[in-house]
Amino acid sequence: MTTLPPLSILDLATVEADGSIADALAHSVALAQLAEQQGYTRIWYAEHHNMSSIASSATAVLIAHVAAHTRAIGLGSGGVMLPNHSPLVIAEQFGMLAELHPGRIHLGLGRAPGTDGATFRALRRTHEAAERFPSDVLELQQYLSDELPRTAVNAYPGRGTKVPLTILGSSLFGAQLAAQLGLPYSFASHFAPQLLTTAVQHYRANYTPSAAHPAPYVSAGVNVVAAATDEEAERLFARTELDRVRRFLSRGRAQDLTADEAASLMDTPAGLEIRGMLTHTAIGGPERVREELAAFAQHADVDELVTVHAAPTRAEQLESVRLTTTAA
Repeated sequence: MTTLPPLSILDLATVEADGSIADALAHSVALAQLAEQQGYTRIWYAEHHNMSSIASSATAVLIAHVAAHTRAIGLGSGGVMLPNHSPLVIAEQFGMLAELHPGRIHLGLGRAPGTDGATFRALRRTHEAAERFPSDVLELQQYLSDELPRTAVNAYPGRGTKVPLTILGSSLFGAQLAAQLGLPYSFASHFAPQLLTTAVQHYRANYTPSAAHPAPYVSAGVNVVAAATDEEAERLFARTELDRVRRFLSRGRAQDLTADEAASLMDTPAGLEIRGMLTHTAIGGPERVREELAAFAQHADVDELVTVHAAPTRAEQLESVRLTTTAA
């Protein structure tokens, strides 16, 4: 059996076209329970707003719910978009989670708003908030530490929990900041593959050891389409790719594109750009998919793989999660 680095999962709590948000959240629980059984290290939940197909916007609430229905698997934000929030509020939320579920909570931090301009304004944020991201990370880190505050402000819960922080990114900015602060770094190569190796190389070359993290630690996103056989996985990927194009190009339309309409757009500039987001995808039966994951881990020089199991149906997604950790 091919040896792999630790595996985690990014779960967007995807809402099916004919399903409900409640169904999506129930599926997230089932997915986490299966991942725990299969030996995955942790599940990540991403903050997105104003997207009808994604139900993971309130990451702390979703983590609390899933934690109550699992036993030991790590659960984290992948990530909290810190410019959308007060560092004190995030410290209190994740500090409370850490008190309720010791040793299981992780806090990934991103700089992007995770939404469109109108929603960004509805969140009551300003563009200057993104400029404060480095200082906000430091402020949050202090709230979670044992240090006495420089002001009269403390996070209760939060103080002393030392919730592990990870910087997320898809450019050199996140790599530079994570290296400077001595924090783990996670690259979003599951949808932004272009700068993966450049960012990881920069992070490792410029890493400043910290007390909590004396050595650099890198995770990276990779799409996975696993099925019983290589041939079946190839067919599943073709359906997954078409569904991805259909979903993206249906945004803003009064009615979603049909499969035939999406198929006619696969080789257009917009279609090719969307398909390019899936550049890093492991496709195959259990043996081949693990070989491709091992090759990706070596190519990207990572310590952990964040798998994204994209599939047209929930049953196929769960089967991909299971088969990825099943010996051939």
